[in-house]
Amino acid sequence: MWIPITLAAATFQILRTSRQHRLRSILSVNAAGFVRYAYGFPLAMLATVVTFGAFRADFPTIPARFWLIIAGGGIAQIIGTIALLRSFDLRDFAIGTVYSKTEIVIVAVASAVLLGESLRPAGWIAAFVCMVGVAWLAARGDLRSALHSSLDPAAWMGIAAAAGFALAAIGIRAASTSLGDATAWSRAILTLTVMLGIQTVLNGAQLAVIDKPAMVAVAHHWRAALPVGILSICGSTGWAVAVTLTSATKVRTFGQVELLMAFAISALWLHERHKPKEYAASALVLIGVVGVVALG
Repeated sequence: MWIPITLAAATFQILRTSRQHRLRSILSVNAAGFVRYAYGFPLAMLATVVTFGAFRADFPTIPARFWLIIAGGGIAQIIGTIALLRSFDLRDFAIGTVYSKTEIVIVAVASAVLLGESLRPAGWIAAFVCMVGVAWLAARGDLRSALHSSLDPAAWMGIAAAAGFALAAIGIRAASTSLGDATAWSRAILTLTVMLGIQTVLNGAQLAVIDKPAMVAVAHHWRAALPVGILSICGSTGWAVAVTLTSATKVRTFGQVELLMAFAISALWLHERHKPKEYAASALVLIGVVGVVALG
């Protein structure tokens, strides 16, 4: 089940990203990021009330460590987002994206060390192949120039972003699996709701202190922002359920099909031309994804 759920999550994430990009014309970068939490949290709360109220699902027993783990994961995701945006500011989108995609390997290593969920040797090789393909594709077929930029501050910000996103994925899995024998949906929706609540409070407090007009703008443009919240909660729920069902390494690696989806849309729908190197990079991503799923 985790494979179609991950595919759905990746699709929702593509749609959410495109909507969020449109918000950049009316909101600041920080405010556009906050929309994801501010409008996603109420929807997550509604899903939680329906799950445990209307459908009377068994409420999981919450251990003390759950709160610390999910708070750490939520903060890591906020920091990762800020670091990625900072990377774009320092250099450009391509370089920041290249290094943020080291998330695949960081998730694999962190899962092995922190959760004891290590890939088999063939799976490690496949994860590395996928990462190379992602980096090559993000670099628009010119991986050498991206690697030459490894000492650039933007690169370090990109790697910091990857670490933040990786720790967030590990935190969601660790928190959800700490909730005992409840159903995967119950554990995932509770974990996600708590994390979004923490992120809404922390990111909202940050905006209230440093950029009060942005908070007003987020509320004023609710019609444009609400679809981002809906798509965000759909995608985040998919990721949360997927990492509840299987290892974060497999989910985050398989989730790289999102890039292939975007690549296919640009070629088939937007009729954009691509270089042979970009097709080769896409093939590496696909080989790596299939390898992790089949051999990891």
